[in-house]
Amino acid sequence: QLVESGGDSVQTGGSLRLSCVVSGYTRRPYKMGWFRQAPGKDREGVAWTDRYNTATYPRSPNDRFTISLDRDKDTLYLQMNDLKPEDSAMYYCAADLSNTFCSGANCFDLLARSGHWGQGTQVTVS
Repeated sequence: QLVESGGDSVQTGGSLRLSCVVSGYTRRPYKMGWFRQAPGKDREGVAWTDRYNTATYPRSPNDRFTISLDRDKDTLYLQMNDLKPEDSAMYYCAADLSNTFCSGANCFDLLARSGHWGQGTQVTVS
């Protein structure tokens, strides 16, 4: 089970930290990632990390978002700074338990096919 939280309405330039708590799995996910989907737009991957907290941001430039994994708390985070109206979206976390090899942006496809998703948390920037 994946449960996101931390979404809110903020002003342009503000910051938020999203959380995704992992529970109920018999083993830790091999990869986890954050996605977002705005109304009328396709879902897009934001960042992913492996279980060793090696983060990847396939879409550059990205100097505003930071993904991290706290293994002790079984929680995935997304720190978002200098938020812009175009960051407004529902944010979802996803987990891969298959240990299938992938790299770069291809890992978003793997995560999307995993079937392990949270319910989402809304971020609105105005």
